[in-house]
Amino acid sequence: MNRLENIAAAIFGTAFLLLALMVAVETVMRKVFNTSLQGVDELGGYILATSASLAMAVALVSRAHIRIDLLHDFAPRVLRIILNLLAMASLAVCAILLLQMAWISLDESILFTATAQTPWATPLRYPQTAWVVALALFVAVSLFQLVKMAVLSARGNWAAIDRIYGPRGAKEELDEEVENLRQRSRPGTGPTP
Repeated sequence: MNRLENIAAAIFGTAFLLLALMVAVETVMRKVFNTSLQGVDELGGYILATSASLAMAVALVSRAHIRIDLLHDFAPRVLRIILNLLAMASLAVCAILLLQMAWISLDESILFTATAQTPWATPLRYPQTAWVVALALFVAVSLFQLVKMAVLSARGNWAAIDRIYGPRGAKEELDEEVENLRQRSRPGTGPTP
């Protein structure tokens, strides 16, 4: 799982670094040369939409989505399992609804051969297709996690559900950070994939 997170972080980081560089060049060109690259903000929107959709899938797998766990740890195990199932099911429904809305948008863009209202006049079907694919991946990951959780429930493996799908506690996050720090501080080693 760390490998997937590292690959995703490298892709997102590179995309946003290139975008930041383009924005900096755009800013200097406007101030110094009174000219523009035109379309940097458009490209930024496409990168943000696609990256955010992919990041939701990565965050789901790494349990990085925010959950309010104030009472979760003090609840009886049965209630914790129900809350975990409810959280995963609601996230899957949310992912499906996002995909549905993105699909409607893509379908209309294809139907009307819509283009962006920018100097590039980008046919919207291309960036929206990337967005739909990224959201479809989020849906697939959320449904896979929901099915996996249901299988664990059917087998009565409550401890695994609690451990794998419960919100990450402060102690778990601290232990993970300490381990990452140990990995980075060893000479000639980096984070373990």
